[in-house]
Amino acid sequence: MNTINLSLSTFLTITMSALKLLGLAALAVAAPLEERAKKPKSFLKEIGNSTWVLGNEIWNVTQNRQYANKLMYKGADRVGDAVGHYVSYNGAASDLNWTSAAIADSGQDWINVKFTAKEGDFHWVIYDDLPGAYQYFVNHALPTLGEFRTLWRLDNTSFPRGRTNVKDDVLPTLVEYLNATNVQDETWQKADGTFLTKYDWSAPIREQDYYGVYGDEVGSWYLNPGKDYYNGDHLKQELMVHRESKTGDAVQLNMIHGTHYQAVSRDDFAHGKVWGPWLWYLNDGSKDDASNRWKKEEAAWPYKWFENKPYQSRGKMQGKLLLSDGRPAAGAAVFLGDNNNSTIPTLDQGKDYYYTTYADENGKFDIHDIRAGTYALYAWGNGGKIGDVTTNFTQNDVFIREGKNTNLKELTWTVTEKKNRIFQIGDFDRKTDGFKLSGPTPFEQGRISKCPANLTYTLGTSKTDDWCFGQSAIGTWSINFSVKTAAAAAKLTVSLAGFSQGVSADIMLNNVKVGNITSASLLNSQDTYRGATRAGEWRLLEFPVTKEGIREGTNRLDVRVTRTTLWRGWLWDSILMEMV
Repeated sequence: MNTINLSLSTFLTITMSALKLLGLAALAVAAPLEERAKKPKSFLKEIGNSTWVLGNEIWNVTQNRQYANKLMYKGADRVGDAVGHYVSYNGAASDLNWTSAAIADSGQDWINVKFTAKEGDFHWVIYDDLPGAYQYFVNHALPTLGEFRTLWRLDNTSFPRGRTNVKDDVLPTLVEYLNATNVQDETWQKADGTFLTKYDWSAPIREQDYYGVYGDEVGSWYLNPGKDYYNGDHLKQELMVHRESKTGDAVQLNMIHGTHYQAVSRDDFAHGKVWGPWLWYLNDGSKDDASNRWKKEEAAWPYKWFENKPYQSRGKMQGKLLLSDGRPAAGAAVFLGDNNNSTIPTLDQGKDYYYTTYADENGKFDIHDIRAGTYALYAWGNGGKIGDVTTNFTQNDVFIREGKNTNLKELTWTVTEKKNRIFQIGDFDRKTDGFKLSGPTPFEQGRISKCPANLTYTLGTSKTDDWCFGQSAIGTWSINFSVKTAAAAAKLTVSLAGFSQGVSADIMLNNVKVGNITSASLLNSQDTYRGATRAGEWRLLEFPVTKEGIREGTNRLDVRVTRTTLWRGWLWDSILMEMV
């Protein structure tokens, strides 16, 4: 028997080495389990032929080069025979084609899936416990465009209803469309004389909370708490949801750059411009749940989790608008938009990021969470206490710095003297509010045809709501007014809340022509014939009136329509005359 003699120090050294080896072995076994516990359950799987499946344990979609044509949720495919999800610009002819997909980033309970096309990258940020996904798009090579959208076309039985902040109703059935007569762009007339049109489902986009399509089992919603990537100002309107007239698909639109009620809105975009993130949200069709989720998202915006330096670099702004006659600009519309841009109206601005608010009764305003950059501040009358204000306010070179407050202090807005006003019908607010038939909804196909061909308005006895919201039919609208002393020249201001080409009118003062409203000088903004009844693209027309044109005593101003096209014409904002 061999005997091994070990010193105490040698024995301890061997023992410690053995324990260390055992510990490393234990760690080698335990580490994969711990790592797996931390990995997200959300997934992206490529299944071949440029097709991927992505989602989590609650839902998943099957995405091919163009469409996500399957949506599994609550045990059923919610796309069915419909088209599915896609991204497109300038109409359906330019759908984006995805050349690759990858998990761009991930965390313990989420993944960020990036789909790449030549125009840019579309992202799905998927959390393990979220029914839906955050989405955003990063531009690389989009062309000059007017329309850019993401959308779902979903199963027509799962999603029979649509909801925006102004309309909540059953979507028309496909059979209704098939039994009706097409009368114009996506508009059908039923046998009973009423109309089916997708445009009745339009809404003011900057006022949206949650919108989408839903039924008794499921709901699909868009929640866009940060609206700075939208083009346009306070009155920007867009198509939100509708029934597809040829297939019956339930359509849920996300018009992140749209032109449906605008004259000119085509933009070039910087490389790296981001639209979003917004939340596409699924539930059991509950509007209460969608509303609660909206409030949660609104409180969380701007999203802290979104790792994008320009997105996170934000400041704030405040100021006070005073009119040159000493009044505060109470309730004024305030818009932060393109710097040094005097050629593109605020409604049509869209290449960068935009912010809207309204001044309080003292003319004070503030905007928070503004992307750092250089802007112009625009303001205009919004009716009410300053409904007589015909001028606009602009201040360029408003600098917003990260983490800083830009205090513009008191700003003076030059206005005309009220004492020179001869008459005014309607507040200056770029809307038809207050006029006959302007409500109760902001969209209704053919409502403009209910306004009379001939109308007489007498200052002092007629009321604002005797004047109709829109003018289209051949005939004459007359304004009777009196002047005590006719010793000065004047200016006639015609403010239109919208204009669709195809109608012309002469403006006559005491049977002498002083101006006109014509397609020759006004671009088409597609508002009246698409059923807009409250607002479209605002236009301001000004016509000089000689002192010989106004008589002492009774005068008559006529707006005489000489040529018309069905449902074309203009929406009235205000008409006034003042001495100059």
